[in-house]
Amino acid sequence: MRIPKDYIDFQKSLSNEEVPGEWPEALTALWYDAKGNWGASHDIAQEMRTDMGSWIHGYLHRKEGDEWNAGYWYRRAGRPFPTVSLEEELKGIVEFVIQNS
Repeated sequence: MRIPKDYIDFQKSLSNEEVPGEWPEALTALWYDAKGNWGASHDIAQEMRTDMGSWIHGYLHRKEGDEWNAGYWYRRAGRPFPTVSLEEELKGIVEFVIQNS
């Protein structure tokens, strides 16, 4: 399956049992998080040695409630600590990945 065309398409994919196809690892990490599998998402993000991996890593630690660790990863990604809700941030990251894939 192709990557989602937008966030709504991404949300629809969450009804699948497995990641639907060959997606970029960033989108796969976000899919696992959206499915409630923080650990799988974190494992992928942790192995991504990119700004995108650091951004996802920051988001995941923010979600976990570890603001100090999240702040470290946001700085590594070159991003400010978010002031939006976690849901809004997830949507923004997913849309960024889709637009840049």
